[in-house]
Amino acid sequence: MVKKTMLSSNAATYGMLLLWALIVLFPFYWLVTTSFKEIGDVFRGPKYLPWVDFTPTTKWWYRMWVVEGRMLFRPLVNSLVIATSSSLFAVTFGSMAAYALERFRFKFGPMKNRDIFLWIVSQRVMPPIIIALALFVMFHFAGLLDTQLALIFVYIAAHTPIAVWMMSNFISQLPISIEEAALVDGASRTQAFFRVVLPMIAPGIAATFLLCFIFAWNEFLFALMLTGGEAQTMPLLIAAQHFQRGPQWWDISVLALITIIPVVILVVSLQRYFVKGLIPIGK
Repeated sequence: MVKKTMLSSNAATYGMLLLWALIVLFPFYWLVTTSFKEIGDVFRGPKYLPWVDFTPTTKWWYRMWVVEGRMLFRPLVNSLVIATSSSLFAVTFGSMAAYALERFRFKFGPMKNRDIFLWIVSQRVMPPIIIALALFVMFHFAGLLDTQLALIFVYIAAHTPIAVWMMSNFISQLPISIEEAALVDGASRTQAFFRVVLPMIAPGIAATFLLCFIFAWNEFLFALMLTGGEAQTMPLLIAAQHFQRGPQWWDISVLALITIIPVVILVVSLQRYFVKGLIPIGK
């Protein structure tokens, strides 16, 4: 009786999980099928099954990669360069700041380590639109509008608090005795950090980098305010397919899938580190 109850409970659980997976994955299926539909099939109502409800075509993919390849290449490269560079710097600065706050004692007036930590993390609470105009004016006078460097600076500032928050959790659970042993063996504090601490929290670094990369990859507001044609990113290119020529759903679907592919590749590559990075290190 107990065994039957457990089997029915497991079946219900897996059934709910399967249903939820279908709900989550269906928009991606719709996106894929739309990228292979003719214009008429897109506007003639729901068409779900290729070769049954509609005849697939690859002409939209061909147009994006071959005919309009120059339009696609620059935003794709910009997104890769900006997201990768800003994430690397954010993780580097965040790791060093988190290590300092966890291993040393600071005091700036009434503010101590925990207050400084909360102040850094609280920067993510501020709505980005508040500083968008100020950043536009600042980069205009600096001559950095419509450059990759402008977005890299902004994303480093925006994502470093995330890196500090995540890396602080991993460093705090790393036994300090390991660093003390390295210091006794003659290593400097810098060597202990780079050669002992960072390798031991590699899963946390991978998880933090992945989150920062995804945030930078998908960011729209600052990219819209600070860039034009030269430093345009993929989210802006996708939005342009609607604003400039009306809702070009077939082009939007192709571009959205092209935008998703690098993130999926990165997630799959770092999957084992990402899963480990979400599990606190045992003391």
